[in-house]
Amino acid sequence: MIIKVDANTRGRAQFGWLDSNHTFSFGHYYDPNRMGWGPLRVINEDRVIPGAGFDTHGHKDMEIISYVLDGALEHKDSIGNGSVIRPGRLQRMTAGTGIRHSEYNHSKTDPVHFLQIWVIPEAAGLEPGYEEKEIARRDTGSGLSLIGSRDGRENSITIHQNVDLYVAHLNDGETAQHSIEKGRIAWIQVARGSLKVNGETLNAGDGAAIKDEDELVFSDADNAEALVFDMVA
Repeated sequence: MIIKVDANTRGRAQFGWLDSNHTFSFGHYYDPNRMGWGPLRVINEDRVIPGAGFDTHGHKDMEIISYVLDGALEHKDSIGNGSVIRPGRLQRMTAGTGIRHSEYNHSKTDPVHFLQIWVIPEAAGLEPGYEEKEIARRDTGSGLSLIGSRDGRENSITIHQNVDLYVAHLNDGETAQHSIEKGRIAWIQVARGSLKVNGETLNAGDGAAIKDEDELVFSDADNAEALVFDMVA
């Protein structure tokens, strides 16, 4: 079963400095049928104008992942981390018992475009933490690269939940495939371009909830960049 979430049906928040599209219920956008998928709770596609950003604010009991598509995202938090994340690097922040942070567009001239992803952790009350790594593209034989996992294998970031996070970069005509173990679910989020998944066309901004599928076949790619979440149900 593949349930497509069209990009044009997402919630939207516009504040002048921020243009944000919400795949799942978030902030003032509420849809009881879009409260997440498995442990995946938030996918916000954010665009922030030069020099602006999110002032210092708090989080608890959430795994927060930032995936930068264009520009530079500046991060500072209450446990002493400060960094500028650019395309090709992935950030994970464990909010745990409580953390405060800010996120700003590091550039004074160019916008920043990124995905903010929230995953419900396997347990409450984890110690707050931070991790940032280069997203290494590897030949896994499937066309996908592992960039996040519960055990941090293959130099992926550690996500404190039974989730494997992959990225697919598929040029025109390239294909990929991914097997899903019985009892697990998946989510696909297209960041750029377009592709087909088991015959279903997905364009930039579209998402797809996957259940009761043994294998995902990615085809008819048009300069596609997509995130694939393979998760506990």
